[in-house]
Amino acid sequence: MKILLTGATGYIGKRLLPILAAQGHDIICCVRDKNRFYCPVEFQKNVTVVEVDFLKEETLLSIPNDIDAAYYLMHSMSSSSDNFDKLESLSALNFAQRLNESKAKQVIYLSGIVNDKSLSKHLSSRKKVEEILNTGTFATTTLRAGIIVGSGSASFEIIRDLVNKLPIMITPKWLDTKCQPIGIPDVLDFLSKSLLNPLTYNQSFDIGGPDILTYKEMLLGFAEAKKLKRWIFTVPIMTPKLSSYWLYFVTSTSYRLASALVSSMKVEVVCSDTTINTLLNVTPMSYKQALSRALIKVDEDKVASSWKDSLVSGRFSSNMSEYLKVPKKDCYIDRRKMEIIDRDFTIRRIWSIGGDTGWYYGDWLWNLRGFIDKLYGGVGSRRGRTNRHDIHSGDALDFWRVLYANKEEGKLILFAEMKLPGEAWLEFKIIGNTLYQSATFRPEGIWGKLYWYSVLPFHGFIFEGMLNKLIK
Repeated sequence: MKILLTGATGYIGKRLLPILAAQGHDIICCVRDKNRFYCPVEFQKNVTVVEVDFLKEETLLSIPNDIDAAYYLMHSMSSSSDNFDKLESLSALNFAQRLNESKAKQVIYLSGIVNDKSLSKHLSSRKKVEEILNTGTFATTTLRAGIIVGSGSASFEIIRDLVNKLPIMITPKWLDTKCQPIGIPDVLDFLSKSLLNPLTYNQSFDIGGPDILTYKEMLLGFAEAKKLKRWIFTVPIMTPKLSSYWLYFVTSTSYRLASALVSSMKVEVVCSDTTINTLLNVTPMSYKQALSRALIKVDEDKVASSWKDSLVSGRFSSNMSEYLKVPKKDCYIDRRKMEIIDRDFTIRRIWSIGGDTGWYYGDWLWNLRGFIDKLYGGVGSRRGRTNRHDIHSGDALDFWRVLYANKEEGKLILFAEMKLPGEAWLEFKIIGNTLYQSATFRPEGIWGKLYWYSVLPFHGFIFEGMLNKLIK
């Protein structure tokens, strides 16, 4: 079949793509920026990529008419826009109208559980999107999930950060809210088995695991899986704003996502009906099993996708392509070069930079810069990286974003997502037997120029040291 996959660079989309490709389908991946899309070589013959911005109706013309079904996997959980609900509705409306013109028989939408009488703004928005999709001439299948547990998911990463860092937690009262978590393998199972299955047409289903837990019980369950002793005390005095700051400073999440999560975590997300389990012959795993699988993936460095790699985890508000060409005019540039001894060794070192590996020299200064950035509302350096030794365009890397990564060329370009009075790039490229390392800064006004000269004394220490470590 020919399947349209929206959200192809997102947490779910990246994991669903190889499943659909392995089933022999032809997949049309909708992305806003082709430079952010990475497709494994073994699936490339099954994949076509089209650039689409669902807020711009004219771009939807690139979607072919002869598709059989589509997945709608887009949402704005951590959007900075105050009117994100209107944007989500417009996006869904444009999508539905375009698919009405196609041969699509079905649209599968992954939404949130909306059974509580009082919904957060984000959950209300998802319900509205479902209503819009149901007006289409195609059959709509809506799968409503609560907390998704898997390596790299926002929920899993937040739980991991809290449990690993805090032996004793003084927490907001919403940790007593009940939810029904589901493992990411089961979510993917439901998504793939619903495809062009008439039994799921024009219906909405709640999907969840067998356990109904409070968020506090989920934290303690993670602590047990890691064999850690943790004490959690809930207090009623933490306001939503304080709760958001608590998550923001302790975990790797952005403040925008923390704020959205806090508003949604006050709402119970428990399945009202699980008939889809029997309908599709799926037996969801327990929370304990989902945690165990996720931890194994992390330990084996086999995290297929991470929420941190989404653009909303950083400062990007436009396509990465606009920043791909490193500027020279009106810029300050720190250039260094050194002859390499072993090209393969240097490539491995460059491709492993950041995250748990660190920056090879003056790590305490890099960590200090990340801490300062966090204090000023930036991304900080806690995002780390999804994989220890592999990076692709679009990946987050501490407080950088990978713009370009090509091992054969020996070229890597990073763009700074920290709070800066300007824009910064860090570039590595191997030409012949020489490694060139460039730090480029385009200042904004007098503060940008003052910033450059204030950090300039550290460049010789950090960048020269790092260059040496990349060679030997």
